[in-house]
Amino acid sequence: MITIVVDTIPQQFPKGITGLQIAHQIDLPFIQSVLALQVNGVTYDLMRAIEVDATIRFLTWDDQEGKQLFWHSSAYLLASALTILYPDIKLGIGSAIDQGFYYDVDIGIHASDGLNIEAIEKKILALASRKEPFIRQTLAKQEAVDFFANQKNAYKLELVEGLEEHTITFYQQGNFIDVCRGPHLPHTGFIKAVRILNMGGAYWLGNEKNKQLTRIYGITFPEKKALTTFLTLREEAKKRNHQKIGKALGLFTFSEKVGLGLPLWLPKGALLCDTLVQFLKKEQTKRGYQPVITPHIGHKALYITSGHYDKYKEDCFQPICTAESDETYLLKPMNCPHHCEIYNSEPRSYKDLPLRLAEFGTVYRYELHGALHGLTRTRSFTQDDAHIFCCPDQVREEFAAVIDLVLYVFGIFHFTNYTACLSFRDQNSDAYIGRSADWDLAEQAIQEVTQEKGLQTICAMGEAAFYGPKVDFIVQDALGRKWQLGTVQLDYQLPMRFGLSYIGADGQKHTPVMIHRAPFGSLERFIAILIEQTGGNFPLWLAPEQVALLSLSDKHNVYAMDVHQMLLERGVRSVLDLRNETIGKKVRDTTLRKVPYILVVGDKEMMDKTLSVRKRGVPTNIPVNDFIEQVCAEILTMEASL
Repeated sequence: MITIVVDTIPQQFPKGITGLQIAHQIDLPFIQSVLALQVNGVTYDLMRAIEVDATIRFLTWDDQEGKQLFWHSSAYLLASALTILYPDIKLGIGSAIDQGFYYDVDIGIHASDGLNIEAIEKKILALASRKEPFIRQTLAKQEAVDFFANQKNAYKLELVEGLEEHTITFYQQGNFIDVCRGPHLPHTGFIKAVRILNMGGAYWLGNEKNKQLTRIYGITFPEKKALTTFLTLREEAKKRNHQKIGKALGLFTFSEKVGLGLPLWLPKGALLCDTLVQFLKKEQTKRGYQPVITPHIGHKALYITSGHYDKYKEDCFQPICTAESDETYLLKPMNCPHHCEIYNSEPRSYKDLPLRLAEFGTVYRYELHGALHGLTRTRSFTQDDAHIFCCPDQVREEFAAVIDLVLYVFGIFHFTNYTACLSFRDQNSDAYIGRSADWDLAEQAIQEVTQEKGLQTICAMGEAAFYGPKVDFIVQDALGRKWQLGTVQLDYQLPMRFGLSYIGADGQKHTPVMIHRAPFGSLERFIAILIEQTGGNFPLWLAPEQVALLSLSDKHNVYAMDVHQMLLERGVRSVLDLRNETIGKKVRDTTLRKVPYILVVGDKEMMDKTLSVRKRGVPTNIPVNDFIEQVCAEILTMEASL
């Protein structure tokens, strides 16, 4: 017998029992909607045997892990449909993604005519309607190699030959068999709606030196109305696309001459960035953070010491070699090693701790061309980074305070729907550094603090940073999309690797604990999400252009310029439009730029010392001084509430 914990209740079951059998035995009320289960944090097929004592959780469509499994199975079904419709194509690999799935295929002779999307969708639904089970099986590695050699599929053959396992996991659905780690749905019948979204190019295994395959993107749902809702929101998302709005508002641009994935902030975008930075700097100062500045490069030895070079060198830009034989530098991929050296710059006492060092530091990662996407995935980005060095008995309090800061930031920007993802280590010990006992302490502290804060949490085994566990905050925006924003990481390892210490109350040297945190995450990514969340209609305190002054004709220009100067002197971000255009065109252009206040001046306004004011709506006439006091008070009230 083995002990299985279900909903915190330990129960005895025969060894080898399956999740489906447990669901029936405990009379699970939502059994018809169960897709799979987690066993000690690892997702299992419902029909897979459980051999050890475990804590389990049943997964449905409402769980993110359930959606990922649903879409993973859908990618498998897409592959099955393609082999039936186009027997001569060669399958590459497929996977679930944040919303939906993809499959890479070599379409060969069909490249000129293309694939019939409608036929593919119909075939997927036809296969789904058969309710065929996904059957897990294993083959010896040589058998797997022979299987794909007989199929003459060089892609699958390369994939299998590169696996280190002696036995390879396959799944069979109907007559279709493919190598796959799984897990999968109990059967295909859960899939009720499908849409092929688009096709693009993708290099085999992400290597630009390999052949470019056709990547087919799709999405599926357990009911038709969910697909209808998704497509409606997708159209709205196109309207709110941050690249489209960013261009219209003149916030940022990209240049191939500067380099792919390297954003250039235009004046209005720079104002937006600076306003966000100043907002957080002000709040951090209240909470005891001290500002630091570090270089954009660091000696290679720095990142060897931290472990980043060993674990992340594939994600770094190529080393920079100087004329000196022993001088090799890297573009900074992380701020934390630099902050460790700042800590080490002088002796520390327990009375100096916690020490909170904060920096808006720009870092550089080498992302593949195909992964770059506007501001959400770039090669240079600015982190609202801070590192807290504290005594072990201060960890819980400091970690809780950081969570409070993250939630404060979310509240300011009306991100009210979020989940805390607890990213812990898995059984792959080679992926992590440090002592297991320290990891146990860190993971326990994170679990307890998030529970005390009453956060909605999910656990992601194997997603920890190599130096410690973390909490990633997943935010759902106005369109129902989920984004990873703030992060908090607990680290016992880097302080030891850098030899950090403090003198304790006992007069002995001790090693501090380090907390990494970034409420925005990446400033670029945060702004992209903020643009799409608001549709570019920023609150007054954040808008790069707060007030626009439009003159009816040249004779009103001087009056408009005088009011403009008065606003600038009071700290209001005012812009002038003195073009020789109709007032209708000026108003339309300014409205498209989403300026909160539009002020029109003509004969009447100039004579009465008033302004025709439009606040994203119907115009009203207000005396100049009254408006200036009103808008200044509104900005101050907003800023005071931050």
